[in-house]
Amino acid sequence: MYRVLLLLALLIAAVDVSAQTSGADSSQPTYYSQVGGVSLREIVKRAIETNGEIKIAMLEVNKARARLTQAGLRPNPTLEVEQTSGRLAGTPGDNEITAGVSLPLELYGQRDRRVDRARAEIVLKEAEILSKQREVAAKIFIDYADALAAFRELTVLDELIALDLETAKFVQIRVNEGETAPLELSLLQTEIERLRVHRHLVESKLDAAITKLKYFANVPYDQPLKLAEDVSTATLPNLPPSIEIGFAVGVKNRPEIRLAELEEQLFSAGLRLIRSEGKTSFSAFSRFTTGRSTIDLPIGVFPQDRDRSLTFGVSIGLPVFNRNQGAIAEAEIAIQLAREKRTLAEKLIRNEIVVAFQQIEAARRALNSLQSTVLPRSRANIETMRRVYELGEIKITDLLAEQRRLLEANRDLTETFTRKYKAEADLFIALGLTFDN
Repeated sequence: MYRVLLLLALLIAAVDVSAQTSGADSSQPTYYSQVGGVSLREIVKRAIETNGEIKIAMLEVNKARARLTQAGLRPNPTLEVEQTSGRLAGTPGDNEITAGVSLPLELYGQRDRRVDRARAEIVLKEAEILSKQREVAAKIFIDYADALAAFRELTVLDELIALDLETAKFVQIRVNEGETAPLELSLLQTEIERLRVHRHLVESKLDAAITKLKYFANVPYDQPLKLAEDVSTATLPNLPPSIEIGFAVGVKNRPEIRLAELEEQLFSAGLRLIRSEGKTSFSAFSRFTTGRSTIDLPIGVFPQDRDRSLTFGVSIGLPVFNRNQGAIAEAEIAIQLAREKRTLAEKLIRNEIVVAFQQIEAARRALNSLQSTVLPRSRANIETMRRVYELGEIKITDLLAEQRRLLEANRDLTETFTRKYKAEADLFIALGLTFDN
């Protein structure tokens, strides 16, 4: 009667521990909180606000805006002052002063072309900010998925350790009563310590992933950062249902496409400017001249009247040798290069989207098999073998072997959840989406 009551008590305790560890195990208060945890969206938002690379890209936009201001300015006039003296030539009474002003004339829409090029550069730099944000988000997704996976594995290990501790209590009683060899208790205790060692390794992996997330979220290293999601339920928004829709979304949103288009516009504007600068140039000038001369006769030096004159003219620069041939050729090649970049980017985007959809579908099939067949059977086997062991029909090694198979199945499930989430993250990035879309 005592044996039966003891078995029932231990089975109830094992079930209670299993239920508790699945929802509120020892690792959850430290690393997980649905209310106080930080979501992926919040981490990405903080990273975009504080990331140094993005700040540098924003400063590049400010530089481009300053260049736009410079491009809209008119050329400065040139003041020329000249004095002629006959003192060194033996006619000290002869002198002449000339003052002139010249102003380059901007023809062929040169100033407008400079402004167009500067504006295109601003748009290009702004698009580069989006590209930097995408790169930062991609890094965060990887670390976030690693953190979710490590947390789930830690949860599974906590559950198994708790169940083994309950089993060890029962085995200890049987050893004390002389019904079980001490070796079985030693084997079970060794398995518990092995699980604890593995738990420490998984926890260190989780700590490393969370530390990386703290860097992106601008959270001090000595302050906690808790996850707000579980890898089994974590999702990303606005993922398209089919590859064809994904192609359309990706081509529309990906910054590489936009950058290639803007580069082509920038180089086209630069080509127009270069061609206009290679044409005949004109500068208008005006000069005012005043002078005095003398006549040197044997009887003395006699001054003559003061002369004054006002001159107008145009200086013409003839593009005989330098018509910016090299610069024009370079700009034309740059336009072709931008077009090739766009073509290559479209191919890469299509490939990334197809691969992501394939990975998601494969992960879904694997999850369906693991959750509907493998894990339920493995858990049922464990429960059966525990009961059989408690009745003394099998050895502890048989139970531990089946438990390790359950642990492997849980690892496969965690890995599959992680692969599915990472594939969804790859698709999210491949589509050029943001949390504001």
